[in-house]
Amino acid sequence: MLDVMDSPTRSALSRTLLKEVQTLANQFQQTFGRMPSFMEVCGSHTMALARTGVKKALEGYVRLISGPGCPVCVTDQVTIDAMISLTDGADRIICTFGDMMRVPGSYGTLMQAKTEGKDVRVVYSPVDAVRIAEQHPYQEVIFLGIGFETTIPILAAAIKEAEEKQVHNFSMWMSTKLVEPILRQLLHDGDVSLDGFLLPGHVSMVMGRAHFEFLATEYNMPAVISGFEALHMLSAIRHLLMLALKQHAIVLNDYKSVVNEQGNVQAKYWMNHYFTLCDEAWRGIGVISQSGMDFKKEYDRFNAKVKFSVLTREPRRTKCRCGEVIRGLIDPPQCVLFGKACTPLHPIGPCMVSSEGSCAAYYQYMREE
Repeated sequence: MLDVMDSPTRSALSRTLLKEVQTLANQFQQTFGRMPSFMEVCGSHTMALARTGVKKALEGYVRLISGPGCPVCVTDQVTIDAMISLTDGADRIICTFGDMMRVPGSYGTLMQAKTEGKDVRVVYSPVDAVRIAEQHPYQEVIFLGIGFETTIPILAAAIKEAEEKQVHNFSMWMSTKLVEPILRQLLHDGDVSLDGFLLPGHVSMVMGRAHFEFLATEYNMPAVISGFEALHMLSAIRHLLMLALKQHAIVLNDYKSVVNEQGNVQAKYWMNHYFTLCDEAWRGIGVISQSGMDFKKEYDRFNAKVKFSVLTREPRRTKCRCGEVIRGLIDPPQCVLFGKACTPLHPIGPCMVSSEGSCAAYYQYMREE
């Protein structure tokens, strides 16, 4: 069923668009002798495509590949282990987004640390962690800063508040990622053959359409910025198909109600005020130069990596293939653990835990019983 959450009118429009997409996909197959392949690089799109039924409805027409867009999933194992190790210190309160609680470390999870008596708290915003630090001045409060460009301005807002209020017992362990460097890495590697990208509306809201122009000018790759409802995504896929059929590479903004040409100037200002580009390790990929953001040296007083040392052991190796899933090399069912040893109740890898993970989306909405 296609997007049961839509109103009848929007559902009708979605079904009309679906037929148009299927017709265009057939034309592509007749022209090029294969299915078109598009990649989304956003965990919200991954989940929305599965939840709304769009991905299922386009099986046999369009190959929709889930790329490295889930922040928790792309965080490498050493970093996950280091974050969990932060709980070992005395007089510490660890604050995190909910997705992180059950992500498997090599030797435990944040949830297990909490059950063992460590003070680990789920917050809805990093600003909440600043307020917790104000309420507990004799304890160190550490927020685990994971996210893409959508989240980084919010992390900056928390640092701004802590700075203005002179909250000295608040810090942040940064492990952020940027979309542009991973797109360049995927296209440089060429491991997956693609006909276009479905670009995330919320990252584009911050960065602007022009930020992604390099896809067309440098890589001759079409891309369309999309929202997250069935209607939005089908419209974007329709545009991608028309561009692919014409072999025309442009970056199209199909989410103009939210995204403009240059993005959110204030959000970008505060990102660059507190943070600077840094090399980041990506799960299953390795270190990508200048692919994340971390504290500028003048703000090291808020940098948990500077304030605290952690001991980590060699990461435990499993048969989990999350690294291949997030690169689009395999679909979740191709992992031997999927749906057997690895389930949402007993996850082996982060892609099964996160609400934006490819494996979780497939298990919940596309798995054949």
